[in-house]
Amino acid sequence: MNTAEISLMKVSDLSFDIKNPRFSEFDLTDDATETDVIQELWEKMDVREVVMSIAASGFFPHEPLIVAQEDGKKVVIEGNRRLAAVKVLLNPAILEVEVDLPDITEDAKKGLQELPIVRGTREGAWRYLGFKHVNGPAKWSSYAKSRYIANVHRNFDIKLEDIAKQIGDTHRTVQRLFRGFMVIEEAERLEVFHRDDRWRNHFSFSHLYTGLDYDGISAFIGLLPETEEDQNPVPIENKNELGELCLWMYGSKKRDTPPVIETQNPHLRWLDAVVRNKEAIAALRDGQPLVYAYEASRPSSTVFEESLLASKRNLEKARGLLSTGYDGSEELLRIAGAVANLADDLYDEMVRKHNPGKKTRLTEDG
Repeated sequence: MNTAEISLMKVSDLSFDIKNPRFSEFDLTDDATETDVIQELWEKMDVREVVMSIAASGFFPHEPLIVAQEDGKKVVIEGNRRLAAVKVLLNPAILEVEVDLPDITEDAKKGLQELPIVRGTREGAWRYLGFKHVNGPAKWSSYAKSRYIANVHRNFDIKLEDIAKQIGDTHRTVQRLFRGFMVIEEAERLEVFHRDDRWRNHFSFSHLYTGLDYDGISAFIGLLPETEEDQNPVPIENKNELGELCLWMYGSKKRDTPPVIETQNPHLRWLDAVVRNKEAIAALRDGQPLVYAYEASRPSSTVFEESLLASKRNLEKARGLLSTGYDGSEELLRIAGAVANLADDLYDEMVRKHNPGKKTRLTEDG
């Protein structure tokens, strides 16, 4: 942001920025009151930390708020957390809950009645805000970053490549975030998903934009290539699949359905394998656990080989522990006998399949 003149403005004249990308993750509507905003910031953005700092050291004049004149209001487009802290110090009753706040003198309160500000516009400030909050010291979440990128790209007609250069990120990362935002936006527009209905309070947006890089997941919803900046990256005929993907990733409170994705690794990889296989998809649609659906998606030859190797490793481990681990019990001896019989049967069946004409112990005995 270019150097601009710092001036003072009354706190009572300053409004919070409901359009702030970070606020998109909060339970705030366009008609949210000042109290609503302060309460959300207090609960989710650790405003108490800023309150303690300002109470101890005052408001630093070299860190002015950035204020834009919009719709007849003086909107703070940078510095909402600091504004909330000052308003709480001036009027603790604005919080809906009783909290232990530091005491400040009347002179200190008078000094907070006006704050240093720089007048600007969103278009003029986007480079500064992007550098600070996307890869800088006050990072936004991945969803807030994607919303910011989408706003700059659409509202100011800035190319994604140029946004990447300005915020110090790769073009590829910016493309992924933008595409993920468009997919969520389309899902909400088609009413197959809504963020407010997600199972968990935290919105794990990275699950989606990372998952879209997987070939199986992108093919499942018919996703257009990321180089095509279409406002509807998922074809309308894949509307239901898009809804299913969002449900599996984020769950639904209304449907009392938790997500199947707990962590990106290995669950995204498992889901990618599942949506490539009709039998596995059917299992997931029937409410089976992701691990069950994943096993159904895997070739039986792979599962067989892994099972055989795992059995060998476990038997080798048991053999190594025999002298110290076996207490001579008859029960464990019977288990070992059952394992031996299973191993003999498995081996004989494999021999017959490998060489149909060769005799095995079973054929020799019988």
